[in-house]
Parts: sequence; C-alpha cells; structure tokens
Amino acid sequence: MTETVRTGGCQCGAVRFRIKGALGRTSICHCRMCQKQFGSFFGAFVAVPADGVEWIREEPSYFQSSVNIARGFCQRCGTPMTYRQPGELEIAIGAFDDRSDLAPAVQINHGARLPWVEAIFAAPVHDNPDYYRRQEQIISFQHPDEETANWPEHGLKL
Repeated sequence: MTETVRTGGCQCGAVRFRIKGALGRTSICHCRMCQKQFGSFFGAFVAVPADGVEWIREEPSYFQSSVNIARGFCQRCGTPMTYRQPGELEIAIGAFDDRSDLAPAVQINHGARLPWVEAIFAAPVHDNPDYYRRQEQIISFQHPDEETANWPEHGLKL
C-alpha cells in the first residue's frame, strides 16, 4: 500500500512542507484571532499528523497569539500557514498545493462569525471580460503549486 504524501507551502516558496499520512479534521474558524491571522472572514485549517510533517528548507516563524496557541507564517512573504497548540498542528488549507478535496467539514467559533458571511456567495459574480484579460497579463512572482519547481527569481530551489 502506498502512503499518501501531500505538499504545499507559502506564497514565495521559502517555506514548503511534505506530509506523510492521513490528514485529520478540516475546519473553518470564525474567531477574531483567525480573522486577524488571515486578514479575512475566517481561517481554514486541516489537522495534520505531528510526526508526519517535514519542513523543506525553512520552517514557519511563530507568533504566540495566546497562552496555548502559536500561529505560523512565512517570515519572507507573510503567508499565514499554521495553528499550533500542545500536541496538535493544523495547516492552512490554502497552503496545500492540491486543495480540491479539503472542503471544511465543521465550523468552529460559529458564534463569532461575521453576520454577513453566510450571504457572501449570493453576491453577483463580477463578469467583465476586459478585467479578466488584464488579469491574464499579470506577471506573477508567486511560487508555483508544485514541489519540484525551480524558482531562481528568489534564489530558491527545491
């Protein structure tokens, strides 16, 4: 039987990870600390096996956001990456190269959610072809979603 291996990393590619083993609970958290960590409406995480995570090149830097919780991020680009408490590590779903099967299964701190969060996907879709043509012309410095990429623009190689 082949062991499942998942990869991911930050926006610039300085912090990359490889995970062996089964992933745990997928969730979104509405607490104010997660909103601030992500600069967004909530944080989305998946629990990972603590002994199955291998950090490639750099490890995340950590901010101790409360007595028992440290939040990891890339020191170079600022990408929010982890939620760590004693005996448990969760990684941001958006940091995984393949996120297609990591739909959140539970909401945490639901009482702290912003009152309009449930309605945001009912908003009209921005559908302006000129806007999307301009978007296609953007030159990205973001690390590609693959572990074997050569990324010399930032002096980074995997």
